[in-house]
Amino acid sequence: MYRFLLTPRWWGINVFVLLAIPFCVFMGTWQLSRFEGRVQDHRAATEQASSDGHETARPLDTMLPVDKSTSGRRVTASGRYGEQLLVPGRELDGRNGFYVLTLLRTDSGRSLPVVRGWLPGAANAAEAPAAPSGEVTVTGALQASETPGSNGAGAEGGLPAGQTAAISSATLVNLVPDRLYDAWVTLDRADAGMKAVPATAPAGTGLDLKAFQNLGYTGEWFVFAGFVVFMWFRLLRREVEFQRDAALGLLPEQEQEREGEERGKASASTAV
Repeated sequence: MYRFLLTPRWWGINVFVLLAIPFCVFMGTWQLSRFEGRVQDHRAATEQASSDGHETARPLDTMLPVDKSTSGRRVTASGRYGEQLLVPGRELDGRNGFYVLTLLRTDSGRSLPVVRGWLPGAANAAEAPAAPSGEVTVTGALQASETPGSNGAGAEGGLPAGQTAAISSATLVNLVPDRLYDAWVTLDRADAGMKAVPATAPAGTGLDLKAFQNLGYTGEWFVFAGFVVFMWFRLLRREVEFQRDAALGLLPEQEQEREGEERGKASASTAV
């Protein structure tokens, strides 16, 4: 009854099944490992954020460039405050407001964007406290340059003079003449009555939409593997029923002729 498995049609079906199942399992396992990696990164970033507030601040230059291991770490830098910008559309404690961003010109000749604090309401330069004058030393959490859509960074253009949507060297280079660090710092303690802006985890370490997409793809690949097995058994059962009906003479004449031809081909291939 199962000699039909030797026909070219079923050889093709079986080869496809034997290749498809391992591929689906491999892809599902890979997507699961991506999700588990993001979970681990999120756990490490959370633990680092909780411990960074108590660690000794290190010189800025020793913590560059910013990566997953240095993002959020406490750093210190000295210099003189220069140009000040506002970063509108930033939420803190469920309220909308803006960051006060001031460039710190260091002895290296480059300027470090420093978020001195947050204020509620629409961005207004008149409400932003002036930066301290003279030589200052700042201490805060090191952060990587933002990209539009990350960490609340906007993508809108056409902002008024003195405002920027994202805190990044690529954006600020078009607004100020300074040579910039590819990083920024949010102060541990905000200046002049403003609220301190908490550090954020580096991109790709949170349980964000991409992480749950990996988890969803994991389920999809395993479902595909199960679907392939289900369809193989369904086709096998259908073929067995067809063979049984043919043996009992329950098929129409045309179906019987086709069955006879297939049996002849199977017998010929077996003999060869």
